[in-house]
Amino acid sequence: MDDINIKTKVEGILFAMGDSVSCDRMADAIGCRREDVIEAAEELSREFLRNGRGVRIIKINDSYQMCTAPEIYDTLINLARQPRKLQLTEVLMETLSIIAYRQPVTKAEIEKIRGVSSDHAVSKLVEYDLVCELGRLDAPGRPMLFGTTDSFLKAFGLTSLDDLPVLDPVKVEEFKQEAEEEADVSLSHHFVLLQFPSRS
Repeated sequence: MDDINIKTKVEGILFAMGDSVSCDRMADAIGCRREDVIEAAEELSREFLRNGRGVRIIKINDSYQMCTAPEIYDTLINLARQPRKLQLTEVLMETLSIIAYRQPVTKAEIEKIRGVSSDHAVSKLVEYDLVCELGRLDAPGRPMLFGTTDSFLKAFGLTSLDDLPVLDPVKVEEFKQEAEEEADVSLSHHFVLLQFPSRS
């Protein structure tokens, strides 16, 4: 195996893994000698430094790791401080609407209303800090209960959950029945009132 091919593979491994990877592990994966991996990693390290790349390859004991160049730490800190723009898709808005009005609510209850799996949507809302775990329901299996956060109120210009638009309970029940009868029904048309007003 030529040296360029080994170097390319070592770079790809370190980029994909993120954490430090031992020389032996990389050698086994590539199918080359341990010494070849060390030579390739060291050459990559020199190239990155010489070319002023935004990443570096460092040696940690008997392993190598790709990491951010120290010169751009301040830039990363500034980036982390910037407010993150929430990408709320129609599916996320539907799920968030259900949680907001039915909280505390389980995934099973959300899925019963939506008619489809909501694992990904709930996980995304938790990641965005719009939804959080409130504990477990005192029932068989002890399913997790979910509710909205203070960040949810701030994001939609609300001071409390009492500021949520009032929904007609009869309409909500009709929507729920429709979802149960047709699994692929979309609630986007039914939750028109859930486009929360923006307050400055």
